[in-house]
Amino acid sequence: MKKVLTSGLIAGVILSIVSYGGLFLAIQFFPEAFLEYNYPLFQTDSERDILFYTHALVLSLALAMLWQRFKGLFNGNYLLRGLEFGFMYGLVALLPIMWITYSSLDITLITVATWFLYGLVQATIAGVVFAKFNP
Repeated sequence: MKKVLTSGLIAGVILSIVSYGGLFLAIQFFPEAFLEYNYPLFQTDSERDILFYTHALVLSLALAMLWQRFKGLFNGNYLLRGLEFGFMYGLVALLPIMWITYSSLDITLITVATWFLYGLVQATIAGVVFAKFNP
């Protein structure tokens, strides 16, 4: 359990840095892609902002538990195992949730595609961290 928590926390810190750094860069280089976030659908009261900022940590801890359960199924070096884990998570979890999100909310396909890619990158980075620190 210690390896699960340790690798989950390490991945959470790395994902937080990558996520917020990537968000900053994406807004700088692709501002038109973020115009949709001005819609009322994406406006929240400030009481729930902490949930947004802790997302990477919550995701990393959940993925660390998933990794612990299924890590024996992934073969190869730690990079290959991390990539396979990320793509598996993308197909099993992200694709269905993005499908229902796009079909039920008034958002663009570009927005959903960027969310899918963002989640895929997060899961892959987390998978590499898990394969390295909790083989």
